[in-house]
Amino acid sequence: MMNNMLVGLKQSKKAVEAGEVGQAYVAHDAESNVVTPFLALCKKKGIPVERCYDMKELAKVCKVEVPTAVAVNLREITQSSAEISPA
Repeated sequence: MMNNMLVGLKQSKKAVEAGEVGQAYVAHDAESNVVTPFLALCKKKGIPVERCYDMKELAKVCKVEVPTAVAVNLREITQSSAEISPA
């Protein structure tokens, strides 16, 4: 996994909705009622999802202490797409 990550369902969902995510990771032991809406959103937005690890292992890989159901890699933003047009 890359360094440019967000961890947790709420932050990950916001990033997917904003089109900022290149890859999503969902722990295989996460409760389905928690992750099913997130998986549907990723599918709708065309974000690849990898079902991996358990929640503790996913947290360890992401270097956080609390077990997590979801993590995402953010897409690389190019200079031109990051520029704000002058007012």
